[in-house]
Amino acid sequence: MKKKSKIYVAGHRGMVGSAIVRELQRQGYNNIITRTHKELDLTRQEQVEAFFEAEKPEYVFLAAAKVGGIIANQSALADFMYDNMILEMNVIHSAWKNGCKKLEFLGSSCIYPRMAPQPMPESCLLTSELEKTNEAYALAKISGLKYCEYLNRQYGTDYISMMPTNLYGPNDNYHPEHSHVLPALIRRFHEAKLTGLKEVTCWGDGSPLREFLYVDDLANLCVFLMENYSGNETVNAGTGKELTIKQLTELVAKVVGYSGAIKWDTSRPNGTPRKLLDVSKAKALGWEYKTELEDGIRLAYKDFLENPIRAER
Repeated sequence: MKKKSKIYVAGHRGMVGSAIVRELQRQGYNNIITRTHKELDLTRQEQVEAFFEAEKPEYVFLAAAKVGGIIANQSALADFMYDNMILEMNVIHSAWKNGCKKLEFLGSSCIYPRMAPQPMPESCLLTSELEKTNEAYALAKISGLKYCEYLNRQYGTDYISMMPTNLYGPNDNYHPEHSHVLPALIRRFHEAKLTGLKEVTCWGDGSPLREFLYVDDLANLCVFLMENYSGNETVNAGTGKELTIKQLTELVAKVVGYSGAIKWDTSRPNGTPRKLLDVSKAKALGWEYKTELEDGIRLAYKDFLENPIRAER
């Protein structure tokens, strides 16, 4: 990409999209196109086609998605599959029809099998069944990834994909029912601290292992891959480090300053037992993460405190 290349960031108001915009601006890219959902509904094919025909972006970062935690995924299976599949197909197809030089599709580590080898290499995709709690979302993301690959094979495009691990950071979603585990914990411990609750109950037994990547580090990798990688196989984005959910809750409580007891409701689901990405491919390309987890949680909590409206989303 050149500094004046026309770049479209889909989903620029979300946590990932806003981080990509920040990173592009930090690196001196100054011709960035964005549209709000009200201005452009990516699930409406006619709107997407008209936008691409009018703007003709040279590069596209596809970070728009309908996302949520276990509750949201389980209660809206059809919505998660339809909305994600429709919007990504609309964007990727219109980018191809209008001569987009390069597109980067962002998926999720949930595309990998529930019992995938650990750490999970890119090559384990579609080798066994998915985790049922987020299967609909995973199937939609796999479809987007594969459509990019098939366009490359059939039409010689240069469309790539990358699969992030669990993300957190500025502009996260802190909704009490629709957020992911780390932002949900930030909100719960913050509210418990304010109200003086003596204990907080968390889902499951705390045993699942998880990996977390600070969203600004992800954005740095997004731009790095756009400039340095071409290929049909996806690229994992993570730290290569993991901790138990129990360790995570204790770390978040420490950062927030909550000193009460932490209880576990074992009648609630744990989700996938372990989700560690093999990040050797990104490392071999010359990229590594920078932000350690405790430092990143402090930055995320600071953003939460400075933007209270985030807690209402």
